[in-house]
Amino acid sequence: MEKLQYKVNINAPVAKVYDFMLGINNKSTYEQWTSFFNPTSTYEGSWEKGNKILFIGVDEKGEKGGMVSRIIENIPNQFVSIQHYGLVKADKEITEGPDVEKWANGFENYTFEATNQITNVTVDLDTTADFVVYMNQNYPIALNKLKEICEK
Repeated sequence: MEKLQYKVNINAPVAKVYDFMLGINNKSTYEQWTSFFNPTSTYEGSWEKGNKILFIGVDEKGEKGGMVSRIIENIPNQFVSIQHYGLVKADKEITEGPDVEKWANGFENYTFEATNQITNVTVDLDTTADFVVYMNQNYPIALNKLKEICEK
């Protein structure tokens, strides 16, 4: 697994950034910034610590796909830790096998730090070598979209 990090400074209160990033009060804010990964990006489940959550979208064949994950930690307005442990392929959850082993126990962590009315968001994530270029291209764009919707 490769470790990647992305940062963005957002001119908005930390509670708003946390809410919009996770789509707590309105899932569409999550869907807007994650649309750069997949135009139909969404999630099913809950952000509560210990809960399973599916990060999904529909592929070009119209099949649902994505990641099966667990919320390891969620300290509102401070830190969220997501552990990816499976894949969703054609509506089926797959939690073992060679495709899953590449991703198994990969983490995606969001850290929120407030300084006055500026929120600094740091994303630390694990990815496979074949997704590094994709993440490096799309994560900064997605975080800039998050910044845009939070600063409106």
